[in-house]
Amino acid sequence: MRSLHWENTHAALWRARHQRLKPVTRPDPIRLEQLLGIEHQKQQLLENTRRFLRGERANHALLWGARGTGKSSLIKALLNECAADGLRCVEVDVSDLDDLPEIVDLLDTESARSYRFILFCDDLSFEQRDLRYKQLKTILAGSLELPPDNILLYATSNRRHLLPEDARDNEQTRVVGNELHHGDNVEETLSLADRFGLWLSFYPADWKTYLEIVDAYFPDHKGDRGELHRAAKQFAMLRANHSGRTAEQFYFSYRR
Repeated sequence: MRSLHWENTHAALWRARHQRLKPVTRPDPIRLEQLLGIEHQKQQLLENTRRFLRGERANHALLWGARGTGKSSLIKALLNECAADGLRCVEVDVSDLDDLPEIVDLLDTESARSYRFILFCDDLSFEQRDLRYKQLKTILAGSLELPPDNILLYATSNRRHLLPEDARDNEQTRVVGNELHHGDNVEETLSLADRFGLWLSFYPADWKTYLEIVDAYFPDHKGDRGELHRAAKQFAMLRANHSGRTAEQFYFSYRR
């Protein structure tokens, strides 16, 4: 395995087949100011990241919630905002989580210690009897050897607890005195998500926010703005979704 020269490489993808990091040559140029309707989430994640860059204690972050609400875009925009301050990002596919120890070793070399790394895992979730999450718990909390202090994990998911919740698991829950005691399966489910110190929730946009996002995609629109909004609403209703992602898809398909 060979590490990268991080001076000119801001982001990389882990290629498990070749056990190497591939530099990102076509990064998404998204900026924080382009992400509308998630001001609280932007502020929280930016503050956490700036603490990390200053060498202060910072939290691993779980961005969970509805699809198309800007979770992944926020992490990419954060990298664009903070790359000049030494932030770097490595994206790891869920299927490659077994390689996390090797990736961490690459980021713990002398040439990489001058930078701060976000390990980015998009659409993170696990099914029953999927044991890869145990490897993730080791990276989040350490084992005999603590993880390097120049690495944080930022993950996105549609599931708050990352693992599926079975109604039968709750049958083991008991009230002892004034305390609620979960069964073993529920405790195992919660213990993974609990290792993320920062939880950020993302909810579907309302119509007002959706149309504000549409307007941001059409700043120089010369036609009737009401007609544009009606077309954008119809486009969203056909998909039963009016998220930021839907607004972007409308922008690509709208005949100007």
